[in-house]
Amino acid sequence: MPYKDREISKMYYTMGEVSAMFGVNQSLIRFYEKEFDVLQPKKNKKGNRYFTPEDLENFKIIFHLINDKGYTLQGAKDHLKTNLNDTRDHQRVIDSLESMKKFLLEVRDQL
Repeated sequence: MPYKDREISKMYYTMGEVSAMFGVNQSLIRFYEKEFDVLQPKKNKKGNRYFTPEDLENFKIIFHLINDKGYTLQGAKDHLKTNLNDTRDHQRVIDSLESMKKFLLEVRDQL
């Protein structure tokens, strides 16, 4: 079996890295940061934002609710206020299923 690189997880991600991960403009990330209280990136003295993995998870949830499920901004805020832990659990399940699908597709392609 060929050598497989271990996925590197960082402690902080820059605004450019986050926008590239999700394929959105940086202005959208700043807008969501203002609108949603769960997004609290660290800022240095220059004002550069640094996102933790928890911030990325919260952004992924917000992005999923608004873009995939069609929630309005207010609807997504209300949903997160009442069901934040359940939504996080559901997002973790979705992420694990997507990684399983990716793995299975790689195995199929190798056959």
